Amino acid sequence: MAAGAVVVASGVGLGLWASGDDGASGGPAAAPSSPSPSPTRSYPLSEAPRTIPAVREHTAERGPGWRPAPGHRVVVSDPALADEGRLTARELGLAYAGERDDERPGDVRLELNRDAGANPESYTLTVRGGRVTVSGPGEAGVFYGTRTLKQEIRGAGAAPEGVVRDAPAKPRRGMMLDIARKHYSAGWIEDRIRELGDLKYNEIGLHFSDDQGFRIESDSHPEIVSEEHLTKAQVRRIVELAESRHITVVPEIDSPGHLGAVLDAHPGLQLRRADGEAVRGAIDIANPEAAEIVDDLLEEYVDLFPGDQWHLGGDEYQALVVSDPEASFPGLAAAAREKHGSGATVEDLTTGWLNDRAATVRAHGRVPRAWNDGFFRDGSVRAGKDIRAAYWTGKEIGARKPAEYLAEGREVINYNDEFLYYVLGEPLTFVYPTGERIYEQWTPRVLRGTDPVPARYDRQILGGSFAVWGDLPRSQTEEQVAQGIRMPLRALAQKLWDAGEPELSWDGFRTLAGRLG
Repeated sequence: MAAGAVVVASGVGLGLWASGDDGASGGPAAAPSSPSPSPTRSYPLSEAPRTIPAVREHTAERGPGWRPAPGHRVVVSDPALADEGRLTARELGLAYAGERDDERPGDVRLELNRDAGANPESYTLTVRGGRVTVSGPGEAGVFYGTRTLKQEIRGAGAAPEGVVRDAPAKPRRGMMLDIARKHYSAGWIEDRIRELGDLKYNEIGLHFSDDQGFRIESDSHPEIVSEEHLTKAQVRRIVELAESRHITVVPEIDSPGHLGAVLDAHPGLQLRRADGEAVRGAIDIANPEAAEIVDDLLEEYVDLFPGDQWHLGGDEYQALVVSDPEASFPGLAAAAREKHGSGATVEDLTTGWLNDRAATVRAHGRVPRAWNDGFFRDGSVRAGKDIRAAYWTGKEIGARKPAEYLAEGREVINYNDEFLYYVLGEPLTFVYPTGERIYEQWTPRVLRGTDPVPARYDRQILGGSFAVWGDLPRSQTEEQVAQGIRMPLRALAQKLWDAGEPELSWDGFRTLAGRLG
């Protein structure tokens, strides 16, 4: 099915969305076989709403639609929806009346139908008889329905008569922010969370440790924290706001590379070549104290980030970018043989490190992920099967094609650096991505370059993430970053919600984005 709003007069659904679209508190109600006049046939059939991302199905009906007016209220069927109800009331200028069973003209009712078999992010939005009902099997789906309603009012001043049935194609829809190289204010991050929530994203990644900085307050190792950083109180507020928008904050402490800020305070843990030369950013994984300090940090931040996802990094470990790692780093080679057997290599030791860190976060119920160049083709030690590959590059030494990860049965998240990497200052060969290119050429199956992987792997590709990197942090201000990522985020939201061919042209999409704000 093509992406965009599909207008359906019959009311026959696609089998993806929650039931109970007639606003009743009971089970699903059958849609009429033909449009019902509401309240009179003098009204033309409604047109599908224009939103970002586009709704995937709209059943047209006759009627005046709904627009907010004084005296209208937002009510909920379940106290679990109180946050969604209050937010919607505030945004639309209505009264929040809490949990109510009665019906009044102009009501916006939020309902949980608790359909255990449905996509928890699906929803049904019904506009009929001067009222609006948003229902779904989970709180996230109801929230997304309120985002559709908000955009309908923002863009057209009214919600059209009829029924929207909607759900995302991909379960992981995110943006990653490098706050280690460039410090961002808490308020700026909170503004991005509000923006992401309105676009139905459900992740924001915080890469807060790198060579240039460690940017979140630490109680276990305060000596590693950069002067400019977020306090834990600020992070708690960020996480609380994200949770209210059904967004998971995904923390990343990258290791065993990109630990320069930690190593500045602990130079004895820095990896050294055979000639004694220190390797920038790389920790000596043969030293047991290296694992201790990284695990200290992982354990410390588990409570701060209660979401179920954790990014372990794993990329660009400098011991593995030389032609002969065993000769260049004899200490690592010896440790590999001692831990993994006589034929083990530095690559095996590095994979073992990733597995050990995965075990640390897994013990706290977190699902680990790592950059794809932290997974290796050869070696006797294999990365844990549950570690998701954050695929960003095919340019590393011994690069593996995306299909290799998928053929192993591994789940993958698309961070394709040719489409989704916004690298401040455009170093090396990077250029700022455009919304137009994402909108017209990218789909979640385009993991490397511009060619999609075979369709049989689609289910293993869980979604995608835009990534804002701070390589040259002074190249743009916070305001310039926000403006630069605005249209790419909207284009990506569309393609993660529905990977099919969009209904609108790029010019039409851009015009719509300007109208919706």
